[in-house]
Amino acid sequence: MTTDASSHDTHWSPRLWGTLVVLCAAMFLDALDVSMVGVALPSIGTDLHLSTSTLQWVVSGYVLGYGGLLLLGGRAADLLGRRQVFLIALGVFAAASLLGGLVDDGALLIGARFIKGVSAAFTAPAGLSIITTTFAEGPARNRALSIYTTCGASGFSLGLVLSGLLTSAGWRWTFLMPVPVALLALALAVRLLPRQARPERGSAGYDVAGAVTGTGALLLLVFTVTEAQGAGWTSLRTLGSLAVVAVLAAAFLVIESRTAHPLVRLGIFRNGGVSRANLTAMTIFGSYAGFQFVVTLYLQRLLGWSALEMAFALLPAGALVALSATRMGAIIDRFGTTRLLPIGVLALAAGYALFLRLDEHSGYLGLVLPSMVLLGVGFALAFPSVNIAATNGVADEEQGLASGLVNTAFQVGSAIVLAVTTAVITGGSGGGQSPQAQLDGYRPALLLVTGVALVGLVVTLVGAALSRRRPAEPVAVPDYRYPSAPADTAVEVLSER
Repeated sequence: MTTDASSHDTHWSPRLWGTLVVLCAAMFLDALDVSMVGVALPSIGTDLHLSTSTLQWVVSGYVLGYGGLLLLGGRAADLLGRRQVFLIALGVFAAASLLGGLVDDGALLIGARFIKGVSAAFTAPAGLSIITTTFAEGPARNRALSIYTTCGASGFSLGLVLSGLLTSAGWRWTFLMPVPVALLALALAVRLLPRQARPERGSAGYDVAGAVTGTGALLLLVFTVTEAQGAGWTSLRTLGSLAVVAVLAAAFLVIESRTAHPLVRLGIFRNGGVSRANLTAMTIFGSYAGFQFVVTLYLQRLLGWSALEMAFALLPAGALVALSATRMGAIIDRFGTTRLLPIGVLALAAGYALFLRLDEHSGYLGLVLPSMVLLGVGFALAFPSVNIAATNGVADEEQGLASGLVNTAFQVGSAIVLAVTTAVITGGSGGGQSPQAQLDGYRPALLLVTGVALVGLVVTLVGAALSRRRPAEPVAVPDYRYPSAPADTAVEVLSER
């Protein structure tokens, strides 16, 4: 294992810090773009004369490109070189952001959003795998990943606030603002990102059939769950699409089990920590996406808050995540991901459950603030931990794959839970707009997202129980720990040094 920072390094060089800052900037922009457009949607619809069904594709187009192509992006990083893939994708992201801010046609705007999603599907796994191959597994990697992932969580949370501010000046600024940041990050990345030996194409191979079936299955799944609300969950179109997804997924598994150089080596799922981390990632991001949707509707439609008031109401959660960035690495080193993940997911579930007390006259201090504090604590603990758990114990040549898998889990979980949440709200309210009808839709939706979070809690508790039952292996340094990684991996890494 070749890294630029050993596991015990506490003082990094300016160049190493610069590398991490560049990667954090890209992750921040990716996460920012997921949440920032939401507040601007009404203004976009009015200005471009878009119907509600068309307007949803301004959001769904990004999710479709991002969630559908993440696995391919992770594998491309492993095969083509992480640095090269990151630089190209970040340049495309900047160009698509500029296009989105200048167009006057709804179809072009949706197309620009799709391209941005595709570029993010390549920058996210490439950036994460650059970190996991630059910083040695253990305290150094945990520190880097905690900073990196909290930047992503902060971008997602603070995107709502920035969107509220920028939309006041004009919705186009929500698209144009990332352009100079992306260009600056790109210029710094060319100078700072470590150059790695170009992968040997002859030894790697390209799994074209696996790429077509796997990517096709993910794209169609995200598309189907996004459109199911309009077409109907039991409609022939939805059921037929899900059947095609099942066929493509089955074909993908058969291909991956037989090809010499698979897009996804199925054996990676034999690592229980990786599998559980991906399941947990789906529940974390899925439950939060559904919760944010409910809260946005509740605060703006029922309580009549402005977009900016709502954005500042959600600020405490993002602020807690951002402020914890510099300390989470040390906390993870001390307690381990198997302990912190259940606590983080429990805090998220408790925050959702507290919001069940909503009524027609709920106040900020009594209802919103307690949930935001719990969500901030939960994300600060769970988001870095689940990313570390999803990449620990994975060989360098498969870090792009592991990174792509966990990011795919985030996006697919978000798309599925959000679609189901929307259906529950519509079914519960019966289409009525009275305060009571709206509450009848919001409460079961909140029960749903709380239940999704509790599923994630069960998965993390199983992982913690299995970790306690696993016998400890002797290592070269008695006080050293590799959270969520098999003991033999720790011995191997220490022996290599």
